[in-house]
Amino acid sequence: MKLGPVVASAALLAIVTACGSTNSGGGAAGGKVGIDHPRADSDFWNSYIKYADQMATELKVAKLNPTNSQNDVSKLVSNVQTLIGQGAGAIVMAPQDTGAIATTLQQLENKKIPVVSVDTRPDTGKVFMVVRADNRAYGTKACEFLGEKLGGKGKVVQLQGALGSINGRDRSEAFLECMKSKFPGITVFSEPTEWEGSKAASMLQTRLEQNPDIKGVYLHAGGVHLAPTLQVLKTKGLLVPPADPKHVFVVSNDGIPQEFEAIRKGDIDATVSQPADLYAKYALFYAKAAMDGKTFKPGPTDHDSTIIELPNGLEDQLPAPLVTKDNVDDQKLWGNQVK
Repeated sequence: MKLGPVVASAALLAIVTACGSTNSGGGAAGGKVGIDHPRADSDFWNSYIKYADQMATELKVAKLNPTNSQNDVSKLVSNVQTLIGQGAGAIVMAPQDTGAIATTLQQLENKKIPVVSVDTRPDTGKVFMVVRADNRAYGTKACEFLGEKLGGKGKVVQLQGALGSINGRDRSEAFLECMKSKFPGITVFSEPTEWEGSKAASMLQTRLEQNPDIKGVYLHAGGVHLAPTLQVLKTKGLLVPPADPKHVFVVSNDGIPQEFEAIRKGDIDATVSQPADLYAKYALFYAKAAMDGKTFKPGPTDHDSTIIELPNGLEDQLPAPLVTKDNVDDQKLWGNQVK
């Protein structure tokens, strides 16, 4: 898979000034970054993994051989110990269970090894930077899109991620709050899938059998939910163009090429483009900056994002646009740069 062009690494240096950096202790200047990838069974995360390799070269970041925790927090804990043993000067991770990593984060803090968390925000435990998009905005965008398509009435299903993850909670809560306040005539069925495609398929199948008049579906993660959702809709004779009265409106999250193709075909209607390329790029940038003793302050950056303050660190909230048939061919979207 060939990945699209990236912004020159020199431009990243401007962020240090723009965000008011200063020098500080901690980290291992000139050290190597240890990276744990969260899973390899998702099209989104497989794209992120490839981008991480590319960005390390682009940004001249030395890294250890990455590990993969396979959506298992116990493996993540073990992998972090391995990376520490190999002399990691900073750790990049994406803990899928955001409440179970606190002890490991405390250990890393004690060892003065800075942590960059990608996509997910640990509930507790110090992090140097979270590289993420506003996941509450994902849920709100999905709600507004489906609410308008359904004319404010009817039934929808949200296939949730794992509610042990801040991402699953943020997307779910924002979606439900928006539906309650803006579209009270819509009934929402919420189904936790633990980010598993097989569970998504089973739950959607059951809901459609019980409520054949469901007209909307919100997928928390297209990388694992898209294929099973399309298969269920096809089996039910509901995978039809948007103009067909039987069409079920689907809005997803991730922005993978498969979602874009499904939008072009009319199988789904929208997705939120979660920036896999920028996740990899800025995770490595901040890991290197941490080892070099740089720090950052809340405020706007020069890459169309905003750094916010958390109780346990900072978070760079990267842009994640809604993609529909109107902008699905925009070549700036990372999903259109993957060949």
